[in-house]
Amino acid sequence: MPDRPLPRLLRYARPIRGRIAWAIACSVINKLLDLAPPFIIGAAIDVVVERQDSLVARWGFPDPASQLMVLGIATFLVWSGESLFEWFLGVAWRGVAQDVQHQARMDAFTNVERLELGWFEDRSTGRLMSVLSDDVNQLERFLDGGANDLIQLAVTGLAVSTAFFVISPTIAFWAMLPVPAVIVGSLWFQRRLEPRYAEVRTRVGDLNARLSNTLGGMATVKSFTAEDEERRGLERESLAYAEANRRAIVLSSAFSPLIRIVILVGFTVTLVYGGQLALAGTLAVGAYGLLVFLTQRLLWPFTRIGAVLDLYQRAMASTRRILDLIDVTPNIVDGPRPLPRDSIRGELRFEKIRFAYGNGPAILDGLELECPAGRTTAIVGATGAGKSTVVKLLLRLYESARSDAGRIAIDGVDIREVRLADLRRAVALVSQDVYLFDGTVRENIAYGGDEGAGLDRVIEAARLAEAHAFIEGLPQGYDTVVGERGQKLSGGQRQRIAMARAILKDAPILVLDEATSAVDNETEAAMQRSLAKVCRDRTTIVIAHRLSTVRHADSIHVLDGGRVVERGTHEELVAHRGLYARLWGVQTGDPRST
Repeated sequence: MPDRPLPRLLRYARPIRGRIAWAIACSVINKLLDLAPPFIIGAAIDVVVERQDSLVARWGFPDPASQLMVLGIATFLVWSGESLFEWFLGVAWRGVAQDVQHQARMDAFTNVERLELGWFEDRSTGRLMSVLSDDVNQLERFLDGGANDLIQLAVTGLAVSTAFFVISPTIAFWAMLPVPAVIVGSLWFQRRLEPRYAEVRTRVGDLNARLSNTLGGMATVKSFTAEDEERRGLERESLAYAEANRRAIVLSSAFSPLIRIVILVGFTVTLVYGGQLALAGTLAVGAYGLLVFLTQRLLWPFTRIGAVLDLYQRAMASTRRILDLIDVTPNIVDGPRPLPRDSIRGELRFEKIRFAYGNGPAILDGLELECPAGRTTAIVGATGAGKSTVVKLLLRLYESARSDAGRIAIDGVDIREVRLADLRRAVALVSQDVYLFDGTVRENIAYGGDEGAGLDRVIEAARLAEAHAFIEGLPQGYDTVVGERGQKLSGGQRQRIAMARAILKDAPILVLDEATSAVDNETEAAMQRSLAKVCRDRTTIVIAHRLSTVRHADSIHVLDGGRVVERGTHEELVAHRGLYARLWGVQTGDPRST
């Protein structure tokens, strides 16, 4: 049986258990003070009826006027204390709610950052956003008010039941008769509600996934005039969410009316039977008044238990999703060895690498590749040959689970033994799938570089990437906001900013994965001249489909079928008249090479 969410939540919140204990204490004291007025009212009735023989008179106040004065002072103190602790509990529970929601969101996000890219393949951004936003907020709402309501309901039941049995066990028996029905009914409703609210949270994730997917691909939606289709798809998800909510609401809404009917029995018994005992003189009038008030204070709050359980079940469904996300264990773990960047020479070796995505076919099958330190190594091949996979394995974004997966070594050290952060700091990547953040040009270039990189360094990197000229032409220059994913810029402009970002990182290993695929020939030629300076004495891996970008590499490796089938310089490979020569002939239109 899976671990219940509430114990998991309590274990998770252990670092702030002292503050939680204080919040619980405030709730208990506030409710006890809230239950005191009926006792004071009963005592006041007893004073009026019994006068010198009242309960208060036995405390040393024989005069009825002084007795009422004592009760007035007690009333002032009780109401003041209740108000004070209501403030305390509000501050305490809201503080707990804010701390837990903040820590849960940060822990979940931090764990997501640690997970390998393969984990994201079957999970949409929208569903993750649902957990990190909607579910965390749902938990916050419960801690902000629902937790206090549950505690105060428990205190009410225990305190009033005790008072009943002390004053009149007979009336207590009849008045408490509905309580077991309320408890059993609550547990039954809770079990029935739990799967329904789990479905609601799942539907929220599906809805957010649909929204994220559509908004992210709006250009494609418009270009294919698929607005109506996307609207219908969103409508289906929204209706499914509404239907899941409706099924939960139908059940949860039925709870309070049913409980009211059960509670009515207990209240009527106390009113009628207790009144008869008072008329017969076997029950003091003050005690009778107290019991009537307490019956209402005990039983009436139980009519809210439906709403409290509703909030509780929503929160527990969200809690399970949040903690499940926090508990996901990364398959790619940190290595023990540090890798100081200043000590890296940059020699890379790929030894008998075997890799497949999931249960798919092998992408790399015994790959052998050597990249000498300080030299430029090119990797080429047809689409699907595994060129970009080499880079993902180098950065440990993916990792094979096979026992014969081979190894990748940097300066002779297996990268699995190296700290992930050190490994990735040693590599600067420019990918064909450029991602720019919704910030300024300057912020995007400085991203990932040394903290506090000045404008001079940013401009220098932009010049080397042939980006400075177009950046100066933007409305606010380097302070121009590029928009989400850099949508305000062209593909070539985004790629040049990504190039500048990698240059500024100044890593000992530079990887260019189709880095000039989105620029025109003139800009590519200028970038190649700049890269010749940047790559000097730096280990560089160039992955390209367009062979003109790699013809000056120190060595070129041709991938086919997951292996290196040819290696050499451009001139050697063309003269060899193998696969590289055929690809060169296709791209240049030279029939002698095919």
